[in-house]
Amino acid sequence: MTRQDTLDVNTATADQLDAVPGLRGHGFEIVRYREERGRFTDLRQLDEVPGLSGKCDDSRASLTVGNG
Repeated sequence: MTRQDTLDVNTATADQLDAVPGLRGHGFEIVRYREERGRFTDLRQLDEVPGLSGKCDDSRASLTVGNG
């Protein structure tokens, strides 16, 4: 997977996030967290999303937080 193929967690829809292995069923929670707390600045913040702590380590290679 190239950098171009990464999904920005700050702009992705819940459906797009659900399509990432390891995040299935958590897209809604990720979007809700982002709407309540603002942009993700680091992928490690995904561990703060309810139900995701330690579950998305393998998914991080296909994710990005964009360019700020």
